[in-house]
Amino acid sequence: MNTNIRLYGLRGAVCADNSTESIMDAVCVMCSRLFTLNAVLPENIVSIQFTITSDLTALNPAAALRKGKCSLDVSRCALFCSQEPVTEHMLPKTIRVLVTVYLTVGRELHHVYIRGAEKLRLDFAEK
Repeated sequence: MNTNIRLYGLRGAVCADNSTESIMDAVCVMCSRLFTLNAVLPENIVSIQFTITSDLTALNPAAALRKGKCSLDVSRCALFCSQEPVTEHMLPKTIRVLVTVYLTVGRELHHVYIRGAEKLRLDFAEK
């Protein structure tokens, strides 16, 4: 086993309108930025898991990533989506992602919170 790599979780969130086009664009922009900033290779991805708020019904984010224009070919990656648990004061129209990926040990991780989702994690929002 290569001791120079370890398993990491990359996180992100994006807000979208409830349309096929908006969800596909939001998912692909968020994931492309996450993959590029962290130099992710498709063969190092273990899985990509999405959650989506109940007000977004036009398209599953996993399907959006497979069908859309993304910086990586994810056709062989395990993708999964579930509904975000409903809580008081939750941010509406939000898609979250957790990418489980092998990366080099000790590297700085870049999480991506964009298009209104910055308020979820101000510490990860782009400055």
